[in-house]
Amino acid sequence: MTTLTSRKPSRLAPWEERPSPAGQLGKGTLLAVILVAVLGPLYTIVLTSLSSSATVTRAGGLVLVPDGITFEAYRQIFSDTVVSRAVMVSTGVTVVGTLISAGVSILGAYSLSRPGSFLHRPLLFSVLLMFVFFPGIIPVYLMVSGLGLKDSYWSLILPTAVSAFNVVVLRSFFMNIPQEILDSARIDGAGEFRILFRIVLPMSKAVTAVVAMFYAVGYWNAWFNAMLYMDDTRKWPLALILRQYVVDSNPLPAATAGVTGDAPPTLAIKMAIVVIAVIPALIMYPLVQRHFTKGVIVGAIKG
Repeated sequence: MTTLTSRKPSRLAPWEERPSPAGQLGKGTLLAVILVAVLGPLYTIVLTSLSSSATVTRAGGLVLVPDGITFEAYRQIFSDTVVSRAVMVSTGVTVVGTLISAGVSILGAYSLSRPGSFLHRPLLFSVLLMFVFFPGIIPVYLMVSGLGLKDSYWSLILPTAVSAFNVVVLRSFFMNIPQEILDSARIDGAGEFRILFRIVLPMSKAVTAVVAMFYAVGYWNAWFNAMLYMDDTRKWPLALILRQYVVDSNPLPAATAGVTGDAPPTLAIKMAIVVIAVIPALIMYPLVQRHFTKGVIVGAIKG
């Protein structure tokens, strides 16, 4: 006759154990400090943009305690076409640029993830070489000028259309898709494009969303290419307007021309421009944040 003996439960790893009350208090305090450090400046910027001239004067700068809310700074900004036109330019460049960049990166990464693809090794070596060497500003400027792209919106998209890092991340994720699934699709007569759009991309929504967000935020915040290639100020994106009127302290035309009554202070107008520039990123990050671990981190480690 055999007897059953109960096994002694194995000891949990330190990171799997339930934290002590002191540990929970420490984590809560640390999270609270991080939350204040992140939301504090944003609160101050938004409140200052909604404050009147008298409130900003009493505060001596950035407003910490609300004393009446006014949207005069935002009304003053959009009464002139400078910022509203810049918002439309940035929106168009971001949408078109993200579609082009994500599409080219996905196609390139999928082809590089297939060992037997055309010119697989030379193309992969060229992509990896981009991590080490960059042609520099002057050669890129001469190329853009030689192609006749100066003062064209394409000069804000094409020079930065593909990121080697994003291609490598996508390639690493695609390589971890079970080969048996792709082979079975080929046996059923599916071509490479059908496999990519019907099988690979639906299984790669996380990493695709993260890479698309990287491109979108990059295009929205880009100002250096506009400063180099855009001589026509009517084609400036919002990021360059932000630099000109906030960092370099150039006056906004609507803030100085034809203004009557209680005009908003210059600081409130600057903070309002900052808020307008930050809103899209604040909306986009929470929507894509849940994909970060599954997308980029998993793809990078498994690659």
